[in-house]
Amino acid sequence: MTEVIGTEIITQTMEKVKIIREHLKIAQDRQKKWADLDRKPLEFEIRDKVFLKISPTREVIRFGNRGKLSLRFIGPFEILKRVGTMSYRLALP
Repeated sequence: MTEVIGTEIITQTMEKVKIIREHLKIAQDRQKKWADLDRKPLEFEIRDKVFLKISPTREVIRFGNRGKLSLRFIGPFEILKRVGTMSYRLALP
């Protein structure tokens, strides 16, 4: 008798997990749809000017201030050549 109740609980739990996963998938798809509206592919041409994103470690400070006011981008630098799909060769000093 307890074996039947145990299997029923397992099947009910499996069904609920399946429903939860479907709801999560629907919510993720909805959020992705709205997030993709703000995203656009970035492509640059040769001789465009771009900023270079830097991320110095806490111990090594090479670009100006530290902490909240530290630089996140340096530049602008000119693009010399396109190397890959999203990589470019820049004219660095």
